[in-house]
Amino acid sequence: MAMTYMASKIAMPGPSAPAFHFALISLIALLAVALPIAPAAAQQQGATQPAPTQPAPTVQPPPSARPTPGQLELSKLLWSTIAAVDHANQSGNYSVLRDISAQTFQINFNPARLTEIFSGLRNLNIDLSNALLVPPTYYEAPTMISNDVFRVRGVFQLRPISIGFDVYYQWEQGRWKLFGVDLQPQQMVEAQPAPAQ
Repeated sequence: MAMTYMASKIAMPGPSAPAFHFALISLIALLAVALPIAPAAAQQQGATQPAPTQPAPTVQPPPSARPTPGQLELSKLLWSTIAAVDHANQSGNYSVLRDISAQTFQINFNPARLTEIFSGLRNLNIDLSNALLVPPTYYEAPTMISNDVFRVRGVFQLRPISIGFDVYYQWEQGRWKLFGVDLQPQQMVEAQPAPAQ
């Protein structure tokens, strides 16, 4: 009971503390002085010379703000894409694959169209999730197609069927998003032992 009484008697400083009143009054006084001056200065400047035009804001950050994906990030992008396609193939629902992709991809491909596109791969009943267990092997370094789209080609070396990929990613809303994807099963070619002599 004594603890409850003490806790109710000791109050933490809040909006009623003198320091808060002083800060609030100072802020109001500063705003009252600064606001009338700013519009007047802008009017005077407008009378003598036209205001410089600012470029319209864009949705995309400037190219220098687009980080080039490193090896780990690139692998994660590919694994994420493979997992999304695998889940869509298993469920028959391509809405999530479409929704996590770039806006252009969403505009060009509705879920019904994606169902058609991936029907061949889906009918082969290939477990794409196995690709999550191995690192991708690249045919070449990722290539910038435009200042916000890059292409990466390679293969997930699995046995007996590897998964070849040709994937495009676009920089959108501060991250790389799927822009285009082509996954092709590839039969592994076994090296034949040399004939004994």
